[in-house]
Amino acid sequence: MIYSAGDLRIQASLTRDALVAEARSWIGTRYRHQASLKGVGCDCLGLVRGVWRGCIGPEPEAPPPYAPDWAEARGEEALAEAALRHLVPIACDAFGAGDVLLFRWRDTYVAKHVAIASSPATMIHAHDGAAVCEIAITPWWRRRLAYAFAFPGVED
Repeated sequence: MIYSAGDLRIQASLTRDALVAEARSWIGTRYRHQASLKGVGCDCLGLVRGVWRGCIGPEPEAPPPYAPDWAEARGEEALAEAALRHLVPIACDAFGAGDVLLFRWRDTYVAKHVAIASSPATMIHAHDGAAVCEIAITPWWRRRLAYAFAFPGVED
């Protein structure tokens, strides 16, 4: 959380609990492609962007416009590359609450779905046709996990 006192900006410690609480506050937000407005609409990236704004402050970069099939059309790891610019990479088997998870739909596809772990066994995500929800990270999801990242400045 960032507090402002005149021109002085003070960064309070960022905790995993705060990240999960912010992500949970988005539960029920309807899916809306490219959106990132709590209670109104968001996609999976919009959820992560909203958690960043709620816990850290202004987004470090605006995402470019993207179509639902952007990953298939470009064939680039654009989401992972953006995450590498702003998040801290961690081992996929070492993620915990508050970490960002990137998934591939198939082995040969680029990672195009993102979620926030709420525990080592659950995650919060947005997906087409449903509202933001918290679900179990089943073996199906674990097989598709391609990258894991921590938000910068997280204190355990």
